[in-house]
Amino acid sequence: MPHFILEYTDNIKEEVDIPSLLKKVNRILLTFPDLIPIGGLRSRAIELKDYVVADGTEDDAFIHATLKIGKGRTEEQRTKIADAVFTQMKEHLKDLYDRRPLAVSMEVYEFNYPTYKWNNIHHRYDERKRTKDRNE
Repeated sequence: MPHFILEYTDNIKEEVDIPSLLKKVNRILLTFPDLIPIGGLRSRAIELKDYVVADGTEDDAFIHATLKIGKGRTEEQRTKIADAVFTQMKEHLKDLYDRRPLAVSMEVYEFNYPTYKWNNIHHRYDERKRTKDRNE
């Protein structure tokens, strides 16, 4: 179920490698295999063309991330995951942050109600795990 959604202003698209950031975030999230199911993980970025930052008089930029997860993780687990992801974001964006006005933020959203899912990607990873277990 985990979804990582990155919104970013179009005035930085030439200055930052967004696809690389998404891959890095996925790698970080997958370091929590008991909490983040690999077959449910999706990351995506949305380039914003219409926005106003602060008073709109400067070429300010922002990146906002939302991590959506299903319920069932403790507060400590959610914090550990969020800290790891946000640290990775800051590392990836440090050069950009040092060069220009940039606001970076992230929120974690935990679904409180059941979600509707139809996903057969999990089966591929379940089969890989069974094969690995048999070979050990």
